[in-house]
Amino acid sequence: MIQEIPLTEYLFRRLHAIGLRAVHGVPGDYNLTLLDHVIPSGLEWIGNCNELNAGYAADGYARIKGIGAIVTTFGVGELSAINAIAGSYAEMAPVVHIVGTPIRDLQKKGVKLHHSFCSGSSRDYELFAEMYAKITVAQAELVNVEDAPAQIDRVLQECVIQSRPVYIQLPMDLVDAMVPASLLATPLDLLPAVNDTSLQSGVCDLVVHRIQSAKQPMILVDGGTSRYGLVKQTEDLVKVTNFPTMTTPFGKGILDETLSNFHGIYATVGSGSEDYSSYVEHCDLIMNIGPVHSNVNTYYFATVPDKAVSISMERDSIQIGERTWKINIAAVLDQVVAILKKDGVPTMPSYPALPNVQQTLATLPSISPSEKFNQSIFWRRMSRFLQSGDIVLTETGTPSMGGRDFVLPKDTTIINSAIWLSIGFMLPATQGASLAQRHLAGSEHRVAGGRTILFQGDGSFQMTAQELSTIIRQRLDVIIFLINNNGYTIERLIHGPEEHYNDVAAWKYLEAASFFGGDDQSSSYPICKAKVSTWGELDSILENPEFHSGKGLRMVEVMMDMQDCNDTLRLLLEIYKTKKE
Repeated sequence: MIQEIPLTEYLFRRLHAIGLRAVHGVPGDYNLTLLDHVIPSGLEWIGNCNELNAGYAADGYARIKGIGAIVTTFGVGELSAINAIAGSYAEMAPVVHIVGTPIRDLQKKGVKLHHSFCSGSSRDYELFAEMYAKITVAQAELVNVEDAPAQIDRVLQECVIQSRPVYIQLPMDLVDAMVPASLLATPLDLLPAVNDTSLQSGVCDLVVHRIQSAKQPMILVDGGTSRYGLVKQTEDLVKVTNFPTMTTPFGKGILDETLSNFHGIYATVGSGSEDYSSYVEHCDLIMNIGPVHSNVNTYYFATVPDKAVSISMERDSIQIGERTWKINIAAVLDQVVAILKKDGVPTMPSYPALPNVQQTLATLPSISPSEKFNQSIFWRRMSRFLQSGDIVLTETGTPSMGGRDFVLPKDTTIINSAIWLSIGFMLPATQGASLAQRHLAGSEHRVAGGRTILFQGDGSFQMTAQELSTIIRQRLDVIIFLINNNGYTIERLIHGPEEHYNDVAAWKYLEAASFFGGDDQSSSYPICKAKVSTWGELDSILENPEFHSGKGLRMVEVMMDMQDCNDTLRLLLEIYKTKKE
């Protein structure tokens, strides 16, 4: 007799096999029986405060763990999450969205059920899937139990290989339908297609020739590098060539910033821009890995490399000048590095001094303990607080721009946004990232003792504040620096500095932990909180071992001037305003 398991268990066990350990979401009457299978499948259920937050949290989890999942109910639930899934699509996060839907026969008959438009047509049950088809790379409407496992396998493969979200509809009457357990014995093939050997060799020869003949080269690392699984190959290339290397804002944190040939974020604004511009303008080779050429990521397209001198590497294609080849980039880079290690790389010619990000910490201006904060130096000074293994999240706005000034220790991960820029994303994402860090604790992929640290503005905190309760409920170890600058500062700097629409309510932020279930007197899950207005006050908190190395929730409200920002943001906004005119 063939052993069988419920279809839903098959789905969750497939997810477990590819690295998932927790499912985020919100219960609803069309997914309740589906949720009965989460824990028996070896997964943890994380109930969020709403579906949008659940989507954000699954995204944050995916960026650390390599796969995330969210379960919602049909209609109202899945549409509440659609903004988060669209952000995962834009910024290449592998999230599986599972939707519990009504019984198949009722859908087919167009029965007027709640959470639908009640038009009396079966089209009601197709519309939401059609919406999701625009923001996911693969979809599965599970209708026939016979082919449901194959459908599940197909979308999960695409989720991982393309590093983008997928969508699965699971009707209530298929939740407990039985499928052969033996299907799980065959692991999913999550590797990109193998190159044609002759094509790969030819492309590698071209790349090696360009590298060995370059007189003024550089390597530019962008966010796609990590999404495409090219981090190890890129690090090997940076080390073997010793070429001057920079990242985009979206690529920050991907590389080891302590390398001698790493020179920070490539920018045309801010400190060191003259050195960058004069050097890059005369480059005869720019190796652009994982490019994401959004306006925010390229300083309004000022740092998009010249195609004539570029080798641009996408997930499955490489462009050299005007020619493009569909090819496995990881395999190409592995072969290129092997050839360079064997044949050597010509001695790098001397080049103008480029900014050394590590030296900036030694040249920070001295400050008085009674001095109030100034964002022009705040972010670089906060670099001293960061440690190897930390996950650092910077919310859209002044924290995201300020985070570009961080000098990161080795093996530090930074999560920012350079495309979707959905304000409020980072607090739920912090919950997901911290949970993923817990699930990776002790593995070879994480540095022991790493912390999860969020920098978030007061306006964005108000959008998704409920997820602080999930952090507390899950007893996650999180540090939050809440930048209180009395409203939407980045919007004030764009337009309407004194307008009331950029104001927010004056919350008592530090009382949020108590309201959301935290106990200041708890020894098992301590709550540490402080409000600071000067460097002396902040330093006393940062130097406290219970704060920097402790457990529980540690929350600091940092009082900033309403229209203060770092130099990079100010100059970037000047460019933005010029482009609008």
